[in-house]
Amino acid sequence: MQGKIVKGIAGFYYVHTSIGIVECKAKGSFRKDKIKPTVGDLVEIKVLDKELMVGNIEEILPRKNLLIRPAVANVDQALVIFASLDPEPNFNLLDRFLIMMEKQHVPTAICFNKTDLADEGRMQQLKKAYETCGYPVYFISVHKQDGLKNICDMLQCKTTVLAGPSGVGKSSLINYLKPEANMETGAISQKIKRGKHTTRHSEFFSIGEDTYILDTPGFSSIYLEDIKPEELKEYFPEFTKYETDCRFHSCVHVGEKECGVKDAVNQGKISSSRYENYLILYQELKDKKRY
Repeated sequence: MQGKIVKGIAGFYYVHTSIGIVECKAKGSFRKDKIKPTVGDLVEIKVLDKELMVGNIEEILPRKNLLIRPAVANVDQALVIFASLDPEPNFNLLDRFLIMMEKQHVPTAICFNKTDLADEGRMQQLKKAYETCGYPVYFISVHKQDGLKNICDMLQCKTTVLAGPSGVGKSSLINYLKPEANMETGAISQKIKRGKHTTRHSEFFSIGEDTYILDTPGFSSIYLEDIKPEELKEYFPEFTKYETDCRFHSCVHVGEKECGVKDAVNQGKISSSRYENYLILYQELKDKKRY
């Protein structure tokens, strides 16, 4: 029987199948071959007890991709969620997440929740800052159930990672998309004796045919790893079209005098807040390299 790993905790893997969620252990040869099943893996399982819904993972099917952070396989896209207000969006944190997804070649959309708390000017400011980068931007109010159809449409027939800091309404969105999510989480929590109100692990929910969303723990910080300072510009897609106007091919858009990217920032073609974050992150990577 085939299924998808929707959650993994302490050596147990919960596999979504045509008969429901089966609690599985991985066969011993995986450990010997240093292969670890990952949330999102498509697997072949053997059901050992249909009444207790327990079984073994026999085989991991070929992966389309494997993300490191969050640790998940076979995703199509990411949706990063921030609040328009309350809490105030941390754009440096948002840009770090976007860099991480660019590095892992995952198409990403941005969603600002709690639009009922923000005025039109605020939303236009957010939209302009990120649509110029090429990222789709959605505005929703889960509380008012406004703008949610657009989110449902973009999730259709895809496997999507949902991510964002705590307190932005991610859980409320998941409960809207999958009202049974609390019930499913509760059933697993009962088995592992954990509370169900705080997301500690990545977990998939099926919300339609071939449509999955992955809930991930809320993050308050992201450290950029394995990126050289001079490579950082590659993860800001809006820079590309202006780099041909740089005097030097190796321009990193920081201290150079003739720089197409800096000119674009001055002309309002590139978001100044994005560029300021680029400078902060560039210096951070430079300092890290030094030490």
